[in-house]
Amino acid sequence: MVTVHKDKLTNDALGTGRRKSSIARVRIRAGSGKVLINKRELAVYFPLLQDQRTLLEPLEESGKQSEVDVIIRVHGGGNTGQSGACRMGIARALVSYDSECFAAMRDNDFLTRDSRMKERKKYGLRGARRGTQFSKR
Repeated sequence: MVTVHKDKLTNDALGTGRRKSSIARVRIRAGSGKVLINKRELAVYFPLLQDQRTLLEPLEESGKQSEVDVIIRVHGGGNTGQSGACRMGIARALVSYDSECFAAMRDNDFLTRDSRMKERKKYGLRGARRGTQFSKR
């Protein structure tokens, strides 16, 4: 069951995506295929092709890449986490924009939240699991 979120004033489809410690708020509206992330172009914000491809996968799968404009506000984490959060947010917004996209988004796991998080550091250890080096003398 997917809840539909639309902005009542502008009739934009909304979606929120999360990955690691990144949160992306996505807004989709009818347009020409422009993608803005934090008021910057896609190639400027994500210079790596891997991150660009990750972000655009839901649009390509639904076939709406040239039909909609995507506006994203993302914060937290690094490049990989942010691109993954944007991907999930775009998929959720596409489903609320056009419910026929749901099957394609679900089958490609774009709507599935990757719940892996960084494990916390424990006291007495140098990291989450790594201990100090043993010294015999």
